Amino acid sequence: MKNILMIGWRTLTKPSGYYSLGVLVIGGFIAGIIFWGGFNTALEVTNTEKFCISCHEMENNVYEELKTTIHFSNRSGVRATCPDCHVPHNWTDKIARKMKASKEVWGAIFGTINTREKFLVHRKRLAQNEWERLKANDSLECRNCHNFDYMDFTEQSERASYQHSTALASGEKTCIDCHKGIAHQLPDMKGVEGW
Repeated sequence: MKNILMIGWRTLTKPSGYYSLGVLVIGGFIAGIIFWGGFNTALEVTNTEKFCISCHEMENNVYEELKTTIHFSNRSGVRATCPDCHVPHNWTDKIARKMKASKEVWGAIFGTINTREKFLVHRKRLAQNEWERLKANDSLECRNCHNFDYMDFTEQSERASYQHSTALASGEKTCIDCHKGIAHQLPDMKGVEGW
């Protein structure tokens, strides 16, 4: 084993017998650009609604529910797509979310939620995962579109105006604490705090 490690180390540390250092550096630089470009292209392709609903689990379940909400169709014509709410916008958080989403891809491959019945069995756990994520980041994806500083409390109901100007303003609560089910149907809410 020690001999294999020594041979490997010598191979990595000795100069190339065929290519100059300049060719190796330039080749590595070009390969890095190609890799980075491919990586970012793949990242952007997987960050579209078209990609999200390419799995029938999403298209036939949560996407159908989204179509009936104000986030899909409204008087202003502004529409939220899957990544607007489910993928953080800044790069490091986006990468972390994509890594976590690989578990969801695994579930899609192995049919964890490939029927409506299976989806409903897992619905509460899936929803709670999203609620916890949104709670942990202070509903950042909501705040990418909805800015507290520009809320007109006079246009809101008395209850909403009170909640926004007190609990939300103080940081005691965040958007998802009150707005669960804003874009998708709620699971059985038994045991969910505040319900």
